[in-house]
Amino acid sequence: MMFGRRHFRIIVCLVALVSVSLGAGKEPAVNQAAPDFQATTADGQVVSLADFKGQVLVLDFWASGCAPCKKQLPLLDSYYRLEKKFGLQVLAVATENSMSMRQLKRVAAALAVPVVGGFKGDYGPVQSVPINYVIDRAGVLRYAKAAVLTLDDMNAVLIPLLREHESPELEIHGPGDERTMNGS
Repeated sequence: MMFGRRHFRIIVCLVALVSVSLGAGKEPAVNQAAPDFQATTADGQVVSLADFKGQVLVLDFWASGCAPCKKQLPLLDSYYRLEKKFGLQVLAVATENSMSMRQLKRVAAALAVPVVGGFKGDYGPVQSVPINYVIDRAGVLRYAKAAVLTLDDMNAVLIPLLREHESPELEIHGPGDERTMNGS
């Protein structure tokens, strides 16, 4: 039996999901304190949840062989570039161990969001990708879903969180008050 490119990608996704190391396998609970984590970025920086205090954080778990992930990640990166000045942070967590550090660094070079190659924390088990967790400024998990985040989803979930507890210099007043990528 010959395996085509599609079969190979399916196998890569399955291997990625089996090989992911995300901790004890607990499911984090929405509207509860987000579990702590330790993440190592492609450039070797080690970060934890405490490093993002006062910011809105998206943890985007993805796999290199995942077609929906390949659509979401560039959109999330563009969204981050526009909204980071309002306190948005994103970690793109590669879920497979089969991706070499060289490959991770190549992906990281193309993105503004930090790419994570090593992650430890109670955010599993990851049963499908992409899966996204959104943590508010106070460290509370506000969104957890295994699905592609569309632009409408990002606006609906992230904009209200970015507006919470904004400092006065970040507030927008007047007719252009809406902060969305598509102007709606």
